[in-house]
Amino acid sequence: MDDFGVYAVLGVNGPPQKLLSADGSRRVCVAVPPTVPQVVLFSSGPWGDRICVNAELDDADRIPITIGKLTPYNKCLSWERWEEETWTDRVTLSVSLEGGNLMKADRSDPEVILAVKEYTPKETVAPLMARELSCKRKRGQMAEEDCDESKVTKRGEEENVCPNGTAEKTTPVRKARGQTKAGQKLFTNGGDATKMKGTADGAGEAQGIVGRTPTQSAARAKSRQAKTPTQNTPLVSPSGRWGQTLCPIDAQTAILIGGQGARMQFCKDPMWKLCTEDMSWVAAETLAVGPTPEGRIGHTAIYDPDSKRIFVFGGSKNKKWFNDVHILDTQSWKWTMVEAQGQVPPLAYHSCSMFRGELFVLGGVFPRPNPEPDGCSDSLYIFDPHLSIWYEPIVTGDKPSPRSGHSACVMQERKIYVFGGWDTPVCYNDMYMLDLGLMEFSAVKTTGKAPSPRSWHGSAVLSDTKFLIHGGYNGNNALCDTFIFDIDTNSWTEVTLPQLSVPRAGHSIITMETAGHHFSKTDEDVDMDAGSTNRTLLVFGGGDNEGIFYSDLTTVTVEKVLGAV
Repeated sequence: MDDFGVYAVLGVNGPPQKLLSADGSRRVCVAVPPTVPQVVLFSSGPWGDRICVNAELDDADRIPITIGKLTPYNKCLSWERWEEETWTDRVTLSVSLEGGNLMKADRSDPEVILAVKEYTPKETVAPLMARELSCKRKRGQMAEEDCDESKVTKRGEEENVCPNGTAEKTTPVRKARGQTKAGQKLFTNGGDATKMKGTADGAGEAQGIVGRTPTQSAARAKSRQAKTPTQNTPLVSPSGRWGQTLCPIDAQTAILIGGQGARMQFCKDPMWKLCTEDMSWVAAETLAVGPTPEGRIGHTAIYDPDSKRIFVFGGSKNKKWFNDVHILDTQSWKWTMVEAQGQVPPLAYHSCSMFRGELFVLGGVFPRPNPEPDGCSDSLYIFDPHLSIWYEPIVTGDKPSPRSGHSACVMQERKIYVFGGWDTPVCYNDMYMLDLGLMEFSAVKTTGKAPSPRSWHGSAVLSDTKFLIHGGYNGNNALCDTFIFDIDTNSWTEVTLPQLSVPRAGHSIITMETAGHHFSKTDEDVDMDAGSTNRTLLVFGGGDNEGIFYSDLTTVTVEKVLGAV
């Protein structure tokens, strides 16, 4: 195997089969035998000037189940039937090679169809190579992960479920791709409901579920209806999604990571760069040293300005939960996975704050063995990147009850304010403060009109003394109201802003420096000289009451937000 080649292993006992070679066809399609539960794709030999190998696992209707890429830095992909819920008995693997002195004739060559005979092993141990390659998958961020449909499970086995969601709900029909406000029902109305208990205002009945799909046959019918002829057209902006992170790394750049979109699937365009100079998106290309983060939602991503690195922690994907730490160096754009010491449980929908170079992870959902329902945490974990170690600090005072989907804002580099969240069947609208000097929690007694109980809301620091809470989900509906909290007076103030009048939950809100003459049309009243800069609130993604996942970017100046108080 000295020459370059791309090989596939079909099933744990199957031998490696060569699909692409240096002097052969550059496009091959392989039919996967019905009894094969796993497919492993890998390269061998020097890459030379070859760029990548595009890989696509398609169903019987040639609709992608997952999409990935082999690169010189990520030389192995694997798919498993029990993780890819849309896997059927008629699956095909399509691979194509890019780079390596491509000629025009190469691009016009017809696709080679390979009929692979099913391998029936004798009663022997699987070859070492096959067994090694069927281990945990490695996927680079350059790989476009396709979206794994969420599985309908028993109530106690669910994750990605709205607080107080009922088991009878299903996801409505997917809309076509390419819409400005795109594509899939997030919350539904009507039908049976479960009464919320323990909320401050007795709010509503639960009528929505996140992370649930219709029955398999119905989902596949909708998938066929939704397929467009421009399936492979490169996107110019992120697809609609919720549960993603948007992380500023400098005055003009933010990084979008992860999220769940159409058909409750994990976005196959998981990583983007936002440039606020002209409000443009660019698909991010990164390198990898070892495993890279799989597509996920409910994770956190936080930027350390001293080391210029983004730390991604936790999250979930269908029934898989994560407690891994991945680091993206924004200078070299390389991913590394931390081999951390200490214990931290798999968590999703937690909060993560950075203080003095350490990550403070609070709360979140964690999985329990069946048939126990998933539980919420009230623990505080700290990750020290210098020592690569997790530890639980000694904290005193009145700490928050277990919850997830809450927000946490670091104020004046000495306090973390925690608001809201949920622990089924209860939604919260209480406020707690962690004194980072004393490591002491305390309940905050607030004045003014407080936000109603909610989770999956957006939050952003506006100034040294004020932060914002917007939208969220109350177990019944996505919300559109906006509140500002003043830590000097411990008071809430509700503000009305046209730019923030759309109901959203699971969205991202950040503040950044932006050029005055590049504001979007949503900020109609802004009048600034060209070339000037101002601090701006940016809102991306989330879902609304009509079940739409948003892909538009909404902006409003921080000055205008504070002026509305």
